[in-house]
Amino acid sequence: MPMKKRRPVSPGQRHGVLPEYSELTRKKPEKSLLRKQKRRSARNAQGRITVRHRGGGAKRRYRLVDFRRDKWDVPAKVVSQEYDPNRSSWIVLLQYADGEKRYILSPFEAKIGDVVRAGSGVDPKPGNAMPLRRVPVGATVHNVELTPGSGGKIARAAGTEVKVLSKEGKRATLRLPSGEMRQFHLDCMATIGSVSNPDHKNIQHGKAGRRRHLGFRPAVRGTAMAPADHPHGGGEGRTGEGRAPKSPWGWLAKGGRKTRRRRKPSDAWIVKRRQ
Repeated sequence: MPMKKRRPVSPGQRHGVLPEYSELTRKKPEKSLLRKQKRRSARNAQGRITVRHRGGGAKRRYRLVDFRRDKWDVPAKVVSQEYDPNRSSWIVLLQYADGEKRYILSPFEAKIGDVVRAGSGVDPKPGNAMPLRRVPVGATVHNVELTPGSGGKIARAAGTEVKVLSKEGKRATLRLPSGEMRQFHLDCMATIGSVSNPDHKNIQHGKAGRRRHLGFRPAVRGTAMAPADHPHGGGEGRTGEGRAPKSPWGWLAKGGRKTRRRRKPSDAWIVKRRQ
Protein backbone atom coordinates (compact mmCIF):
# COMPACT_ATOMS: atom_id res chain seq x y z
CA MET A 1 0.00 0.00 0.00
CA PRO A 2 1.64 3.30 -1.08
CA MET A 3 1.79 6.13 1.43
CA LYS A 4 1.09 9.79 0.70
CA LYS A 5 2.43 12.99 2.20
CA ARG A 6 0.21 15.97 1.48
CA ARG A 7 1.31 19.44 0.52
CA PRO A 8 1.14 21.17 3.91
CA VAL A 9 -1.58 23.81 3.51
CA SER A 10 -2.23 23.56 7.27
CA PRO A 11 -0.01 22.81 10.30
CA GLY A 12 -1.84 19.52 10.88
CA GLN A 13 -0.87 18.21 7.44
CA ARG A 14 2.80 19.13 7.68
CA HIS A 15 3.98 15.94 9.40
CA GLY A 16 1.21 13.55 8.41
CA VAL A 17 1.98 10.40 6.39
CA LEU A 18 -1.19 8.50 5.56
CA PRO A 19 -2.25 5.54 3.38
CA GLU A 20 -3.32 6.30 -0.17
CA TYR A 21 -6.29 3.88 -0.13
CA SER A 22 -5.87 3.30 -3.86
CA GLU A 23 -6.28 -0.47 -3.44
CA LEU A 24 -9.71 -0.15 -1.84
CA THR A 25 -12.56 -0.65 -4.28
CA ARG A 26 -15.66 0.12 -2.22
CA LYS A 27 -16.52 2.97 0.15
CA LYS A 28 -19.69 1.65 1.78
CA PRO A 29 -19.71 -1.73 3.58
CA GLU A 30 -22.11 -4.62 3.01
CA LYS A 31 -25.25 -3.81 5.06
CA SER A 32 -26.08 -7.41 5.90
CA LEU A 33 -22.69 -7.83 7.61
CA LEU A 34 -22.88 -4.71 9.81
CA ARG A 35 -23.70 -4.68 13.51
CA LYS A 36 -24.08 -1.86 16.02
CA GLN A 37 -21.18 -1.43 18.39
CA LYS A 38 -21.56 0.13 21.83
CA ARG A 39 -18.70 2.26 23.06
CA ARG A 40 -17.18 0.96 26.27
CA SER A 41 -14.24 3.39 26.63
CA ALA A 42 -11.90 0.62 27.87
CA ARG A 43 -14.24 -0.37 30.71
CA ASN A 44 -14.82 -3.93 31.86
CA ALA A 45 -18.11 -5.65 32.75
CA GLN A 46 -18.13 -3.92 36.14
CA GLY A 47 -17.82 -0.49 34.52
CA ARG A 48 -14.28 0.09 35.80
CA ILE A 49 -11.63 1.59 33.53
CA THR A 50 -9.07 -1.12 32.79
CA VAL A 51 -7.01 0.85 30.22
CA ARG A 52 -6.45 4.54 30.72
CA HIS A 53 -6.51 7.26 28.06
CA ARG A 54 -9.29 5.73 25.95
CA GLY A 55 -12.69 7.16 25.04
CA GLY A 56 -14.62 9.17 22.50
CA GLY A 57 -13.59 8.70 18.90
CA ALA A 58 -15.58 8.55 15.70
CA LYS A 59 -18.67 6.36 15.66
CA ARG A 60 -18.02 3.00 14.03
CA ARG A 61 -19.99 -0.14 13.23
CA TYR A 62 -18.65 -3.66 13.49
CA ARG A 63 -18.05 -5.73 10.35
CA LEU A 64 -18.73 -9.43 10.84
CA VAL A 65 -15.46 -11.07 9.80
CA ASP A 66 -15.26 -14.82 9.23
CA PHE A 67 -12.28 -15.98 11.28
CA ARG A 68 -13.32 -19.65 11.29
CA ARG A 69 -13.38 -20.22 7.50
CA ASP A 70 -15.74 -23.16 8.11
CA LYS A 71 -17.49 -23.03 4.72
CA TRP A 72 -15.53 -25.84 3.12
CA ASP A 73 -15.24 -26.77 -0.56
CA VAL A 74 -17.42 -23.88 -1.76
CA PRO A 75 -15.65 -21.48 -4.16
CA ALA A 76 -15.87 -17.80 -3.26
CA LYS A 77 -15.07 -14.83 -5.49
CA VAL A 78 -13.34 -11.72 -4.12
CA VAL A 79 -15.84 -8.95 -4.84
CA SER A 80 -14.25 -5.94 -3.14
CA GLN A 81 -11.48 -4.81 -0.82
CA GLU A 82 -12.59 -2.44 1.93
CA TYR A 83 -11.47 -0.39 4.91
CA ASP A 84 -12.37 -1.63 8.38
CA PRO A 85 -12.25 0.95 11.21
CA ASN A 86 -11.97 -1.83 13.81
CA ARG A 87 -8.62 -3.26 12.66
CA SER A 88 -5.36 -2.28 10.99
CA SER A 89 -5.65 -4.57 7.95
CA TRP A 90 -8.06 -4.36 5.04
CA ILE A 91 -10.93 -6.81 4.61
CA VAL A 92 -12.30 -8.40 1.44
CA LEU A 93 -15.89 -9.29 0.66
CA LEU A 94 -16.40 -12.85 -0.61
CA GLN A 95 -19.35 -13.89 -2.77
CA TYR A 96 -19.82 -17.65 -2.43
CA ALA A 97 -21.21 -19.82 -5.22
CA ASP A 98 -24.42 -20.37 -3.21
CA GLY A 99 -25.01 -16.60 -2.88
CA GLU A 100 -23.77 -16.09 0.69
CA LYS A 101 -21.51 -13.12 1.42
CA ARG A 102 -18.79 -13.04 4.07
CA TYR A 103 -15.92 -10.79 5.07
CA ILE A 104 -12.44 -12.21 5.64
CA LEU A 105 -9.09 -10.60 6.38
CA SER A 106 -7.54 -9.46 3.15
CA PRO A 107 -4.37 -11.36 2.18
CA PHE A 108 -1.54 -9.18 0.90
CA GLU A 109 -1.75 -10.77 -2.57
CA ALA A 110 -5.57 -10.52 -2.88
CA LYS A 111 -7.00 -9.15 -6.12
CA ILE A 112 -10.54 -8.48 -7.24
CA GLY A 113 -11.91 -11.49 -9.12
CA ASP A 114 -9.74 -14.07 -7.35
CA VAL A 115 -11.43 -17.32 -6.35
CA VAL A 116 -10.58 -18.68 -2.89
CA ARG A 117 -11.64 -21.83 -1.06
CA ALA A 118 -11.45 -23.39 2.36
CA GLY A 119 -10.99 -27.11 2.86
CA SER A 120 -8.63 -29.99 3.26
CA GLY A 121 -7.82 -30.53 -0.40
CA VAL A 122 -7.41 -26.97 -1.70
CA ASP A 123 -4.24 -25.59 -3.24
CA PRO A 124 -1.88 -23.64 -0.94
CA LYS A 125 -2.35 -20.27 -2.63
CA PRO A 126 -2.94 -16.88 -0.90
CA GLY A 127 -6.44 -16.59 0.50
CA ASN A 128 -7.15 -20.32 0.70
CA ALA A 129 -7.72 -21.77 4.18
CA MET A 130 -6.79 -25.29 5.22
CA PRO A 131 -5.71 -27.32 8.27
CA LEU A 132 -2.04 -27.06 9.19
CA ARG A 133 -1.52 -30.72 8.22
CA ARG A 134 -2.07 -29.65 4.57
CA VAL A 135 0.13 -26.54 4.68
CA PRO A 136 3.59 -27.13 3.17
CA VAL A 137 6.59 -26.69 5.47
CA GLY A 138 8.17 -23.29 4.88
CA ALA A 139 4.91 -21.60 3.85
CA THR A 140 3.69 -18.38 5.44
CA VAL A 141 0.19 -18.27 6.91
CA HIS A 142 -2.02 -15.96 8.96
CA ASN A 143 -5.27 -16.12 10.96
CA VAL A 144 -4.13 -19.29 12.75
CA GLU A 145 -6.34 -21.06 15.30
CA LEU A 146 -5.01 -21.79 18.79
CA THR A 147 -7.26 -24.83 19.15
CA PRO A 148 -9.18 -26.62 16.37
CA GLY A 149 -12.51 -24.95 15.65
CA SER A 150 -11.94 -21.90 17.85
CA GLY A 151 -11.44 -19.44 14.99
CA GLY A 152 -8.28 -17.62 13.99
CA LYS A 153 -6.48 -15.82 16.82
CA ILE A 154 -2.83 -15.54 15.69
CA ALA A 155 -1.42 -13.12 13.06
CA ARG A 156 -4.45 -10.95 12.30
CA ALA A 157 -2.82 -7.49 12.40
CA ALA A 158 -1.69 -5.65 9.30
CA GLY A 159 1.41 -7.08 7.63
CA THR A 160 1.82 -10.02 10.02
CA GLU A 161 2.59 -13.60 9.03
CA VAL A 162 3.48 -16.93 10.62
CA LYS A 163 6.00 -19.36 9.17
CA VAL A 164 5.52 -23.13 9.31
CA LEU A 165 8.88 -24.55 10.44
CA SER A 166 8.25 -28.27 10.89
CA LYS A 167 5.71 -31.01 11.59
CA GLU A 168 6.07 -33.91 13.97
CA GLY A 169 3.36 -36.26 15.22
CA LYS A 170 0.13 -34.33 15.76
CA ARG A 171 1.83 -30.94 16.12
CA ALA A 172 3.33 -28.33 13.83
CA THR A 173 5.97 -25.85 14.99
CA LEU A 174 5.30 -22.27 13.90
CA ARG A 175 7.32 -19.06 14.28
CA LEU A 176 5.01 -16.24 15.35
CA PRO A 177 5.42 -12.54 14.45
CA SER A 178 6.87 -11.89 17.95
CA GLY A 179 9.68 -14.41 17.34
CA GLU A 180 8.13 -16.99 19.64
CA MET A 181 8.18 -20.58 18.40
CA ARG A 182 5.09 -22.52 19.34
CA GLN A 183 3.48 -25.86 18.55
CA PHE A 184 -0.07 -26.06 17.17
CA HIS A 185 -2.35 -29.03 16.54
CA LEU A 186 -2.38 -30.11 12.90
CA ASP A 187 -6.17 -29.72 12.76
CA CYS A 188 -5.95 -25.97 13.42
CA MET A 189 -7.04 -23.89 10.44
CA ALA A 190 -4.77 -21.31 8.84
CA THR A 191 -4.98 -19.03 5.80
CA ILE A 192 -2.17 -18.98 3.27
CA GLY A 193 -0.22 -15.75 2.82
CA SER A 194 0.42 -12.66 4.92
CA VAL A 195 -2.06 -10.01 6.04
CA SER A 196 -2.62 -6.94 3.87
CA ASN A 197 -1.60 -3.31 4.50
CA PRO A 198 2.02 -3.91 5.63
CA ASP A 199 2.70 -0.14 5.54
CA HIS A 200 0.38 0.45 8.49
CA LYS A 201 3.45 0.77 10.74
CA ASN A 202 4.61 3.79 8.70
CA ILE A 203 1.51 5.90 9.39
CA GLN A 204 2.14 9.27 11.04
CA HIS A 205 -1.08 10.96 12.08
CA GLY A 206 0.46 14.42 12.07
CA LYS A 207 -1.98 16.03 14.51
CA ALA A 208 -3.67 15.30 17.80
CA GLY A 209 -7.12 15.43 16.22
CA ARG A 210 -6.61 12.25 14.24
CA ARG A 211 -5.63 10.41 17.41
CA ARG A 212 -8.80 11.65 19.10
CA HIS A 213 -10.86 10.35 16.17
CA LEU A 214 -9.33 6.93 16.80
CA GLY A 215 -10.44 7.00 20.44
CA PHE A 216 -7.19 7.96 22.19
CA ARG A 217 -7.37 10.59 24.92
CA PRO A 218 -4.48 12.74 26.20
CA ALA A 219 -1.96 11.24 28.64
CA VAL A 220 -0.33 13.37 31.33
CA ARG A 221 3.23 12.67 32.52
CA GLY A 222 3.58 11.59 36.13
CA THR A 223 6.33 14.15 36.74
CA ALA A 224 3.85 16.91 35.84
CA MET A 225 1.40 15.81 38.56
CA ALA A 226 1.17 16.53 42.26
CA PRO A 227 2.56 14.04 44.81
CA ALA A 228 -0.99 13.06 45.77
CA ASP A 229 -1.75 11.98 42.20
CA HIS A 230 1.43 10.15 41.18
CA PRO A 231 4.62 8.81 42.81
CA HIS A 232 6.67 10.89 40.34
CA GLY A 233 4.87 14.13 41.18
CA GLY A 234 6.00 17.13 43.20
CA GLY A 235 9.30 18.92 43.48
CA GLU A 236 10.39 22.41 42.56
CA GLY A 237 10.68 23.07 38.85
CA ARG A 238 11.02 20.40 36.22
CA THR A 239 12.42 17.28 37.85
CA GLY A 240 12.78 13.60 37.08
CA GLU A 241 11.18 10.65 38.82
CA GLY A 242 13.65 10.74 41.72
CA ARG A 243 13.13 7.03 42.31
CA ALA A 244 12.53 3.79 40.45
CA PRO A 245 9.86 4.45 37.77
CA LYS A 246 6.42 3.49 39.06
CA SER A 247 2.83 3.45 37.94
CA PRO A 248 0.22 5.77 39.51
CA TRP A 249 -0.52 2.97 42.01
CA GLY A 250 3.08 2.44 43.09
CA TRP A 251 3.87 -0.64 40.98
CA LEU A 252 7.29 -0.88 39.40
CA ALA A 253 6.74 0.24 35.81
CA LYS A 254 10.11 -0.71 34.31
CA GLY A 255 12.97 -3.06 35.00
CA GLY A 256 11.29 -6.33 34.12
CA ARG A 257 8.38 -6.53 36.52
CA LYS A 258 6.52 -9.75 35.70
CA THR A 259 2.85 -9.27 34.88
CA ARG A 260 1.84 -12.86 34.08
CA ARG A 261 0.07 -14.14 37.17
CA ARG A 262 0.52 -17.86 36.73
CA ARG A 263 1.79 -20.45 34.35
CA LYS A 264 -0.86 -21.43 31.82
CA PRO A 265 -1.40 -25.00 30.62
CA SER A 266 -0.85 -23.82 27.04
CA ASP A 267 2.70 -22.76 27.95
CA ALA A 268 3.71 -26.39 27.51
CA TRP A 269 3.52 -25.87 23.72
CA ILE A 270 5.99 -22.97 23.69
CA VAL A 271 9.26 -24.18 22.15
CA LYS A 272 11.09 -20.85 22.37
CA ARG A 273 9.89 -17.65 24.01
CA ARG A 274 10.12 -14.34 22.25
CA GLN A 275 12.81 -13.09 24.68
